[in-house]
Amino acid sequence: MFTGIVQKLAQVKSVEQDGNLLRLSIGLGQLAVGLELGASVAVNGVCLTVSHIQGEDINFDVIPETLVTTNLDLLSATSFVNVERSYKVGDEIGGHIVSGHVGTAAALKSIRQENHDRVLTFQADEPWMKFIFHKGFVALDGASLTISSVSRAESCFSVSLIPETIARTTLGSLVVGDLANLEVEAQTVSIVETVERVMAERQ
Repeated sequence: MFTGIVQKLAQVKSVEQDGNLLRLSIGLGQLAVGLELGASVAVNGVCLTVSHIQGEDINFDVIPETLVTTNLDLLSATSFVNVERSYKVGDEIGGHIVSGHVGTAAALKSIRQENHDRVLTFQADEPWMKFIFHKGFVALDGASLTISSVSRAESCFSVSLIPETIARTTLGSLVVGDLANLEVEAQTVSIVETVERVMAERQ
């Protein structure tokens, strides 16, 4: 599990295709200290398992199902990614509980600057919009964010980025058309699906 607080903007060292697997090597710097094989690390919000360790360079294997639903297949050796190690019991949770199970990738529709804030508006597949609410939480590329507005008619939602988030995450370098991995809040999903099931049973 993760908190949605990005710990490092890390560079991808290599991307290799090996059969049906995509092998990523990422330079984690000091975040690699104490990391063990089999550990979970969030890369652009996707929970990946450490498969090889070579100093500060950490390898991950990505399966086809993950590539279909995320933006990891777009990475190259010049890419930067948001990285967070799994949290330990007792750690401060500055964002919200994030599982690293990305549901889809949302396309950046527009960027608007409002004084110090940067407002990003994303287009999401319609089935996911029922889990997105004004002032609710989402994780975009692993960063915990509060939803600032929602347009269900256009299947869009917006988030506002402060300068710190712009500087410390990949979200600051996104351009219109880019994809960001979207994870909706698990508690919201549970509530919405429970209500839908109860309503369906009553009909």
